[in-house]
Amino acid sequence: MSATEARSLERLKPLLLVAVGGFAGAIARHAVAVALPGGFPWGTLAVNVLGSFALGVLLFEATVTGRLGPETRLVLGTGFLSSFTTYSTFALQTAALSPRWAVANVAANYALGFLAVVAGRIAVRSLAAPEVAG
Repeated sequence: MSATEARSLERLKPLLLVAVGGFAGAIARHAVAVALPGGFPWGTLAVNVLGSFALGVLLFEATVTGRLGPETRLVLGTGFLSSFTTYSTFALQTAALSPRWAVANVAANYALGFLAVVAGRIAVRSLAAPEVAG
């Protein structure tokens, strides 16, 4: 393999990591949506809250411990979690709800999503080594 080919493959690596993570995240999101009952968009709420928690863990871990490498953060954060969570489906499903349920859905997604990010940060801090968690 020539040096030019090696550089070309190295430039494709981030794209492949995002693609693999995105594929897995989309499949996981679909599985959650199918597993939860209809009526209210429970599946979308669940993936948005779980994804917010995981992203809080992932990004705070990078600043506190740095144990996960950039490739891991790329495949999990940009790839998996970006496909696992969904703003567009949340917006579409909210628009289809009655006004009362639409307000409840918006409040639940934003409030629980924010709290999940904070919980993820707390989890990382509590599990980090005492000298790092400070």
